[in-house]
Formats: sequence, structure tokens, C-alpha cells
Amino acid sequence: MKFKGIIFDLDGTLVNSLEDISDAMNTVLTGLNYPTHTYDIYQYFIGSGLRNLVSKALPASNNSDKQIEICFDCMINEYREVCTIKTKPYEGIITLLDNLFSRNIKLAVFSNKADELTKKIAAEIFPNYFDAAVGLSTEELKKPNPFEALEISKNWNLKPEEILFVGDSDIDMQTAINANMFAVGVSWGYRTEEELIGSGAKVVINKPSELIEIL
Repeated sequence: MKFKGIIFDLDGTLVNSLEDISDAMNTVLTGLNYPTHTYDIYQYFIGSGLRNLVSKALPASNNSDKQIEICFDCMINEYREVCTIKTKPYEGIITLLDNLFSRNIKLAVFSNKADELTKKIAAEIFPNYFDAAVGLSTEELKKPNPFEALEISKNWNLKPEEILFVGDSDIDMQTAINANMFAVGVSWGYRTEEELIGSGAKVVINKPSELIEIL
């Protein structure tokens, strides 16, 4: 089947945002006199939304729902100001998007990052490439819930089977399966190839240009 559309995850797939996310959360933790974490640790906190990241970053002794909510608001405020300072596209991504755009492949972003921030980063770093950039608006619609992915396919007037879902995490692969889309894992993100394959990836690519071969 000829694939006609691609939905990309954002963090760890299109952009390396690890340092900006980590720096913002560590600023919040430092302000509360809580222990901070290294970039390597944050790598495993990313993927299930910033609220979940906040919960994982807080000390177990200060992890009440109220504290998570307070720190989440602080994290969003801090991250909003720094979310494109160190965040950059992975090598080869812009070339890939140019290639796909020239082929009239429909392109979208679906992230578990807050919707406001997903749209901000997509617009500033990738202007004019994507038909839609959808982030998290409510916890119920968080990946691996396929609702937003299926809404994108409806707006494109494409069958789910005609769409590649590209991501770097187990959650992305589960989302693709739940949406009946073709799951493509990327090895340059925040998870291992073994984890991606174990979570349902049909194929794992090692550089962006390999996506063209799938098409």
C-alpha cells in the first residue's frame, strides 16, 4: 500500500528537547530545595507528558497530587520561556521534511507535550511543514489513546492504514497499533531499539532518510 500521510511524535523524534525540558524542571526543583536530576535520568522521564515527568522528578516524600499540580504549573511557566533555546531538529530531519513535502505527503505532529507548547515548538522550528500539530489538551486523550491520531486521519480523508506513525518510544508504538497505523520506531531518540520492537514497531530506522525507503 502506498502511504499518503505521516504522523510524527515530537520529542526524541523530530527534535532533541531533552536539555530544555531538564533545565526547566531542575529550575523548579532547585527553587524548592529538592534534588535535581541529570539529563540521562530525564531521558527516561520523557514520553508520557510533562505532568507525568513532574511526578517522576519530585522526591517520593513530596509527591502528593497537590504538590504535583503546583510544580506542574511552575514547570509549564518555566519551560514556556526556554522551550526553544537548546531544542534543535535532529540531523537529517529538515532534509527529510523537505523531501516529504515535495512528494505531497501529508504531515502532522502528535505529542504528549502540552498542546500550547507543541504548537509553539512546531511553528518556530518547523514553519509551514505540518497540516496539524496536536499536543495534550486533556489527560484522557494522552497517547497511547489513538483518538487524536484518528482525528488527523479523518481530516486528511485517509484510512489509518495509509498513515505511518513515527516515534521514539513504546507509547508511540502502542499509539500506532491502537490507531491501526504502520508503526515506525526511530533509534536516535530516548529509547532503545529493543524497547521499540518489543512495543510493536514494524520497523526501526537509524537515520531520517531511511523513512523515504519505507514510502
